[in-house]
Amino acid sequence: MESVDSGECQFGVVPIENSIEGPVGATLDSLAHNFDLKIYKEIIIPINHNLLVNPGVKLEEITDVFSHSQALGQCRKFINDYGLQPHYAISTARAAKNIIGENNFAAIGNAKAAELYDLEIADTGIQDVDNNETRFVVVSKKDHEVTGNDKTSIIFSIFEDHPGELYKILGIFNKDNVNLTKIESRPSKRGLGKYLFFVDFYGHRNDNTIKKILKELELNTSFLKVLGSYPEFK
Repeated sequence: MESVDSGECQFGVVPIENSIEGPVGATLDSLAHNFDLKIYKEIIIPINHNLLVNPGVKLEEITDVFSHSQALGQCRKFINDYGLQPHYAISTARAAKNIIGENNFAAIGNAKAAELYDLEIADTGIQDVDNNETRFVVVSKKDHEVTGNDKTSIIFSIFEDHPGELYKILGIFNKDNVNLTKIESRPSKRGLGKYLFFVDFYGHRNDNTIKKILKELELNTSFLKVLGSYPEFK
């Protein structure tokens, strides 16, 4: 995201949601607080996790395993079954790089990382659930033009935590028969009980109906940020 924000890259790809572990908090927080970027596209990829080790190392020699927190969470049963000590890394690629030459360490990552860092795959398909998928978003300084098969992502916060306040906001979508595809909350970092709501829904921000909804949301929320409109992944 920093590279896109600085202009070094035109696009960046970040994970935003996993079918096992749920939302990726670091991505949501960065979109909310740290960067003024737009979602240009979404990509959903089946995830197959591998245990990467140094050449010649056997699984029974491994004592510690390194990976991104999401990958560790998605392979919790495997880690527990083998009594491995988990350690967080900034990414699965960094984890693979960090174990080079450490024969008691393993990393959870993909086959490309094994190839890149001259590691071997000691076991494959180690995720807890077979239908493991991660939703990634492509971020840019501009979102996508209208395609007719679009979604929009927004963040908002409510004025005060009164009964029915969130219900009133969601009613704005219902009134215009716009379907929500996701809603979740994250701490706003402004104190306990204060939340930001992340919502995905069908339609493009340049559609007349969505323009009307966004205008009404502005009047009824204390904070509103449009994260972008983009084609729905098929």
